[in-house]
Amino acid sequence: MSTFVLVHGAFAGKYAWDKVKSLLENADHNVKTFDLPAHGDDITPPGETSFGSYLNTVIGEINAVDEKVVLVGHSMAGVVISAVAENIPRKIDKLVYLSAYLPKSGQSLEDLAYIDAESLIGKNLQFAPDYSGAFLPEAITEEVFAGDCTDEIKQLVVNKSKGRLEPLTAFRAKPLLTEGNFGSVPKYYIETLKDLGVGYKLQQQMVQDNGSVKKVYSLNCGHSAYFALSTDLANILLGLAE
Repeated sequence: MSTFVLVHGAFAGKYAWDKVKSLLENADHNVKTFDLPAHGDDITPPGETSFGSYLNTVIGEINAVDEKVVLVGHSMAGVVISAVAENIPRKIDKLVYLSAYLPKSGQSLEDLAYIDAESLIGKNLQFAPDYSGAFLPEAITEEVFAGDCTDEIKQLVVNKSKGRLEPLTAFRAKPLLTEGNFGSVPKYYIETLKDLGVGYKLQQQMVQDNGSVKKVYSLNCGHSAYFALSTDLANILLGLAE
């Protein structure tokens, strides 16, 4: 039995993991999901978040269990789980990046997104007047996060995004990652071949640049594999737990 800690990405919340969580729990594993500050049901104002508050949230969830965990991050959360691994490497059995940003030391999400010609996010971001956060037009939100999903999921994604600003704190963070800490944790990457959030070419480049990813898995879907191919995704995670 393993403990999975599943961290959602930008413009999302713990609800994104519901299907996968159930599948993992049905296989007798422990699963922890939660909302990062200013996401999902968390009411923290976007301007009051910090990258440190993201790290503290994830580290707190991990430290609440005795055993090592399989730490999974989607999209933006790739930067978060990388920094968490730098802080508490001995608590993490495996790091799993799901169509996620995999930075080099000192590299920000913005740095990586800048070279991503396939993504629809950066070119469509609209900023709050005080630049505390950003949002996407409804049509882009649906296309990026649910383009290959059911009408029910499309409506869920749009409804969850209405009136919410995505904090920019994690976009600009530049975590320092060392070989002794971050580099000591086994890493796996799950690439999504039709991704309009984190482009497939960028995913390949990040894996290549990291140079230590033990195995790459592929899912033939868009950005939200936890919706589009939840069973396939769960099966990959179950395989990593063996």
